[in-house]
Amino acid sequence: RFLAIMVLGAALTGCAAPGEPNDPLEPINRAVFDFNQRLDRNAALPAASYYAENVPGSVRGHVHNVLSNISQPVTAANYLMQGEVSFAGEAAGRFLVNTTVGLVGIFDVATDWGLEARSRDFGLTLGNVGVPEGPYLVIPFGGSSALRDLAGSYVDGYFSPLRYIGSYSGRPYVGLFKNVIGTVDNRSQNIETYREIERNSVDYYATMRNNYLQRRARLVEQKAVMTAELPDF
Repeated sequence: RFLAIMVLGAALTGCAAPGEPNDPLEPINRAVFDFNQRLDRNAALPAASYYAENVPGSVRGHVHNVLSNISQPVTAANYLMQGEVSFAGEAAGRFLVNTTVGLVGIFDVATDWGLEARSRDFGLTLGNVGVPEGPYLVIPFGGSSALRDLAGSYVDGYFSPLRYIGSYSGRPYVGLFKNVIGTVDNRSQNIETYREIERNSVDYYATMRNNYLQRRARLVEQKAVMTAELPDF
């Protein structure tokens, strides 16, 4: 309900002035951002630090490969909707090769076979056809987003292979486990990046907001994003 109120309020708010970030819910967003930061300091960061320091790099690499492989059907579907048939084929090929020969994606065989890793989501597909990003949002337990990206993430769920796992009592926990592992994996790869951004920011909230919006804009344009400058949110 809280999320629905946020989205409704954002949808009813006018656009930002030219050159200004579209952040009509800034007071609410800042409160949620502060909550997420406390959660990060007390849970996500310690877990990510322990993971990075105690789990061998090869194992972490295999985990990252599996998570990346799960996202490939989503990437393939979105490239197909954008008319990028060759990229869609590569993403589908990566999923097929890594799921079979690569043992569910543990080994990234597809890259060695010349199938380049890419990532695409429905928020970017909407941006590709001219749908504006809409108001900036900070999602509890989730972080930076925008109205377009939030709606896109719901659609992407229909393309995820996890959605089509056979029905059984533990099915809801599969997605939850994937999200938790994905958060730890992502956070462990960006520990120093986020620390450096916070250290150099006068307003950490505004810096993270602008970085997110800039990164998404570059991805819509299919331009390269330097992770050291714009972390993978």
